[in-house]
Amino acid sequence: MSSKNEGLSLFYRIRWRLTWLLLHVAGPATLPDAQDPRRRMERQRAAKVAAARRAREQRAAEGDVNAR
Repeated sequence: MSSKNEGLSLFYRIRWRLTWLLLHVAGPATLPDAQDPRRRMERQRAAKVAAARRAREQRAAEGDVNAR
């Protein structure tokens, strides 16, 4: 799995892509990044991936401590 999809289920990725495409086609024209729903989705997805990456790294670090 690529690093941009880490921690995301298949269902989440499919639903996210469909929602993003619908917003791209039928959503608002041009908005500032703070108000654009597609940009908000991208920020939320990036935060979710970052949280999954931190959790994985924390589990790995705890595993190293337990192995000693």
